[in-house]
Amino acid sequence: MALRNHSTITDFILLGLPADPNVQVLLFVLFLGIYPLTLMGNLTMLLVIRTDSHLHTPMYFFLSYLSFLDLCFSSVTVPKLLENLLSKTKTISIEGCLIQAFFLFDFGGTEVCLLSAMAYDRYAAICHPLLYGQVMNNQLYMQLVWGLWSLGFLDALINIPLIMNLDFCEAKTIHHYSCELPSLFPLSCSDVSTNLTVLVYSTLLHGFGTFFLIFFSYVRIVSTILSISSTLGRNKVFSTCSSHLTAVSFFYGSAFLRHLMPTSGSPLELIFSIQYGVVTPLVNPLIYSLKNKEVKAALRRTLGKCLQWHR
Repeated sequence: MALRNHSTITDFILLGLPADPNVQVLLFVLFLGIYPLTLMGNLTMLLVIRTDSHLHTPMYFFLSYLSFLDLCFSSVTVPKLLENLLSKTKTISIEGCLIQAFFLFDFGGTEVCLLSAMAYDRYAAICHPLLYGQVMNNQLYMQLVWGLWSLGFLDALINIPLIMNLDFCEAKTIHHYSCELPSLFPLSCSDVSTNLTVLVYSTLLHGFGTFFLIFFSYVRIVSTILSISSTLGRNKVFSTCSSHLTAVSFFYGSAFLRHLMPTSGSPLELIFSIQYGVVTPLVNPLIYSLKNKEVKAALRRTLGKCLQWHR
């Protein structure tokens, strides 16, 4: 679909971060450190899960996809953020901005679906351990992965083409570090009521639909854990899903608040966006490696193999 009547402007200016040059240098160093660590952490998780046969289970299959999504999600915004911190113009073309918005929706929507699939996996493992192998078979979790990718893509496909029909006039400053969809609406001199309605409904249906699945799964999980008489047994079972709960809290909390709050260019919007777009992809590998004995053991085995290979 071609852009309609965008002849007045050809690009946007991203001015969400502080304008002080000294602060920008500090932020550049900070994000320049975060991005390689994010790449390294998630690539390490992918490598370990791929090469260690002990981790070839549905839980770690989903975790490998989470690492891949975090790689993609971070790479959509952080490289442009680093470029703009060094640039005086801080511009992004309209086409580039819409492409960035599309992939933010696609990867973000896919990730919330993946987190709900991971919750269902924990529910099946804890509440129905004897049937777990039958319930979470290869065919089902491959179907879940294809389904969540399709839902994320559909979410982007519903929202982004609508904004391509808007007219953008003289106001071209985005008070944000990336092209998140809510930040684009104030720049349009067209009626955006339809866009806002579609955004709110798609966010509510997609976001709260997946959140309900997570909530239902953990209600059943908590009920099962409380029925275990042994304190040691309860702690052991809860430890298998504590990493997932932490990841859900990091991503869902900040993403929902960002997309449902009114767009005003406030520092709080920026904090929420950095939380789920930059910080969460960085900390997810740490959450799943530091709090998971199986992953730590697999890391040691993989490191041992690498050292032997170098010898």
